Amino acid sequence: MGLARQLGHRTFSSLKIRNYRLYFTGQAISLSGTWMQSIGQAWLVLQLTGSGTALGTVTAMQFLPILLFGPWGGVIADRYPKQKILYVTQSAAGVLALALGVLVATGRVQLWMVYGLALGLGLVNTIDNPTRQTFVVEMVGQDALPNAVALNSAEINLARVVGPAIGGAIIAALGLASCFILNGLSYAAVLVVLCMMRPSELRPAPLVRRARGQVLEGLRYVRSSRVLLTTLVMMTIIGMLAYEFSVSLPLLAEFTFGGNASSYAALTASMGLGSVIGGVFIASRRHVGPQMLAGAALLFGLVILGAAVAPNLPLAMAALVLVGIFSINFTSLGNVTMQLTSPPAMRGRVMALWTVAVMGSTPIGGPIIGWVGEHVGPRWALGVGGVAAIVAAGLGAWMLRELTRAPAEEATTRPVGEPLADREPAEHAA
Repeated sequence: MGLARQLGHRTFSSLKIRNYRLYFTGQAISLSGTWMQSIGQAWLVLQLTGSGTALGTVTAMQFLPILLFGPWGGVIADRYPKQKILYVTQSAAGVLALALGVLVATGRVQLWMVYGLALGLGLVNTIDNPTRQTFVVEMVGQDALPNAVALNSAEINLARVVGPAIGGAIIAALGLASCFILNGLSYAAVLVVLCMMRPSELRPAPLVRRARGQVLEGLRYVRSSRVLLTTLVMMTIIGMLAYEFSVSLPLLAEFTFGGNASSYAALTASMGLGSVIGGVFIASRRHVGPQMLAGAALLFGLVILGAAVAPNLPLAMAALVLVGIFSINFTSLGNVTMQLTSPPAMRGRVMALWTVAVMGSTPIGGPIIGWVGEHVGPRWALGVGGVAAIVAAGLGAWMLRELTRAPAEEATTRPVGEPLADREPAEHAA
């Protein structure tokens, strides 16, 4: 009993921090709405076109701004107070969701409108994503960051379970428009909790003064760190081809298993359930380190291949639970590695590049996976992602093996809560 209590204390330790607990609550509501919209948008595009390529294109439009402007989003996150940035970005995302809901409800929606609103959301996320990720460490501090990131990842994927389940039911009962309208309203929860936070309990990073060359400075910094560069290369490969589930899973549900929106929701929810399980496990873990990344990517790729060859919907759902477990393992390790290997004044730009690797690669990979799914088959579309993760694992293992020959490199496997020393060169000082 004592061991179970100790494990539970370690697993949920960051929730003792009031500001993070508020943030966690608001995100639980908003993220459920986001996944509802994801289900609704994918099904809307299929209804309008029946095309896997169009589905991949709308996904690409949503992430194209991150690919093009992601590093500048990181500069904004480093220059301005993150809480104030989030007021603006979360409000804008809510307005865009409500606009799509109104267009669908009035029957005026056309494919180009979906593209335009997806592009607008991508512009918002270019700034919002690095800001949200670096705001976590300002709420909890470096020692609690690995636990907070793991719990936040588990929450995102719990929303992947709850959101699609609710979304599928809402689509069946009330129609597609309700998914978008409810998502728009859900952003109010985040605005409320931001207002309720205590500024005195935040640990804001020093703001970076406006100067020329700050984007290039961030790129040079990442290039100079073997750990950061390896993590980004692996994530770019996996993000481009493996994390295209919003393209591959709707095609698998409809064309391979002959299902509907509820079938797609079930596949997405299964993966989300696995991610919740994986996130809780990772939150309780004592040690993290970049050397674990290659093994996590390898296991992720293998279970994706298992899902790709599943003969029926129930077995595919079971396989996707494993996909979720190993997915969250890889992304949480990568996120924590990136943040703790970076000095506070550079963290926004570093995490912007992480966002580019995770999401900005979608404009390239989304249409590719959509084309493969439409012209070769949905199983092949999913399988390409599995192979990509295995390739990334091999490359990462080689690069991190070289790391062991460079003793000057600062990042190694370490106990959770033992922060890396902040290295803030003079040119990074505010």
